[in-house]
Amino acid sequence: MRINKFLALCGIASRRKSEQLILQKRVKINDRVVHNLATDIDPKKDIVLVDGKPVHFKEDFIYLMLHKPKGYITTTDDEHNRPTVMDLIKVPDDRRVYPVGRLDYNTEGLLLFTDDGELANILTHPSYKIEKTYIARIKGTITSEEVNKLRSGVVIDGAKTAPCKVNILRMDEKSTRLEITIHEGRNRQVRKMLESIGKETQFLKRISVGKIRLGGLARGKFRTLNKREIAHLNELKG
Repeated sequence: MRINKFLALCGIASRRKSEQLILQKRVKINDRVVHNLATDIDPKKDIVLVDGKPVHFKEDFIYLMLHKPKGYITTTDDEHNRPTVMDLIKVPDDRRVYPVGRLDYNTEGLLLFTDDGELANILTHPSYKIEKTYIARIKGTITSEEVNKLRSGVVIDGAKTAPCKVNILRMDEKSTRLEITIHEGRNRQVRKMLESIGKETQFLKRISVGKIRLGGLARGKFRTLNKREIAHLNELKG
């Protein structure tokens, strides 16, 4: 097995970030520093260390879903001691999971956690085109022309967004409710897309990632993914 895949399967990092660890000379196999990214190992025989700590092959990954509320930072810790999403979940003391992607401070909804580094990379890297669906409420109305602009792509942060799906769920003079599906994961992307056409986002909630849906999970609560959901994630890994 290739060393970067092994590290990803062990939940250390994605394959790409695992390669960075190797280039930083932080990985050893049988007490020798790894220099070649194409190095293969035998998980049953070889002893792998990252930063001097042994890495163990595992197949019992943890997969969690959280309904993130507003007012929480999507990070494992915060230097300003603000509440983080890690405050809302619980895992065994000997295990550690990481949030998959991000939801900004004022956005709520579906946030996945896992110690499966390979899966986390698949769900977040734009090349895999995993769809994420949001419900947005904007101030005022929206025209068909503006909807088509969003669908075809708008420029944010100097680069055009990929085509996406946009549907109007409800509209009156005060506000409009939209369903927006994207497959990129750029910083505050949905808010910036709406801002690019002059719309103020009043509410934003992610309701699905791939085929994993938030459903009726209460705000601030988390649960373990069921067998069907885990099977879907394993299909993504191929």
